[in-house]
Amino acid sequence: MTATVERPTEPVTESSDAPVARRHRTPLGDVVLGIWGVAGLLFLFFPVLVIVAYSFNTGRQLQSWQGFGLDSYVNAFNNPTIVATIQVSLVAAAGSAVVSTVLGSFAGVALARRGGRWAVWLVALLGLAMVTPEIVNAVSLLPWFVTLGADWGLSIFNLGQVRLVIAHSLFACAVVTFIVRARMSGLNESLEEAAADLGAPPIQRFWTITFPLMRPAVISGALLSFTLSLDNTVLSSFVSVAGSTPWPVYVFASLRSTLRPEIAAMSTVMLLLTLAVLALVAIVLGRASRRTGDGSGLAQTLAGG
Repeated sequence: MTATVERPTEPVTESSDAPVARRHRTPLGDVVLGIWGVAGLLFLFFPVLVIVAYSFNTGRQLQSWQGFGLDSYVNAFNNPTIVATIQVSLVAAAGSAVVSTVLGSFAGVALARRGGRWAVWLVALLGLAMVTPEIVNAVSLLPWFVTLGADWGLSIFNLGQVRLVIAHSLFACAVVTFIVRARMSGLNESLEEAAADLGAPPIQRFWTITFPLMRPAVISGALLSFTLSLDNTVLSSFVSVAGSTPWPVYVFASLRSTLRPEIAAMSTVMLLLTLAVLALVAIVLGRASRRTGDGSGLAQTLAGG
């Protein structure tokens, strides 16, 4: 008779490689903050979404919904008055972008590379230009333009486009200056000094070394200046003259009568144009950040980081 030996059974354990389901509980505070964030976004963008939705209204009045269609877009582009105001706004925005980019770029380079006691006063003046209410600038610019154009005989200041470009460039020039200054402050000057030691003249050093380094900030500043000029209503309403009415002033004047869906349709087009320009700014700064590895995105550049 053979004896059998029973071996103690080992408890079966789960393999360490097997996934173990775990329940993660979300704190109540995170849920509340998430709901609050969504509510804030809806509060900010719900009016814009309403305008976009009513731009497809086929009725004669904006606030009276009659049906869905593209009639408002067709009527807007076939309206010569609306098209003329859009052209005035685009030309003024392009001129403002050019003027503010040229002046702001050189001012930003000067502040970053050759700062001194005067730099503090210049930064203070630029900051004052950014925080001064638009109504104050508008009230002060109007008699100045009248004095230059009528009293002094400088007829160029009687042109509505010239007035719009100068007025819109006041704020945009300060924005471009701070963007370029932030960009140049984070870059080493050794390459420019090496080019100077090799005998490169100042103009050649600027175009071959300095300008390529500051190009992302210059492009971003120009695009932001363009978008800032498109929606400037207060300054435009004061300095514009007959025959050069920009789009924001036309919309503001239309409030006195019945708003039509054509205004919502063209406003939607301008909104898409602004979003496209801002997206291009983000792309330019993002590529520059990846190229230099300094992590300077749009917010960091505007803040001077």
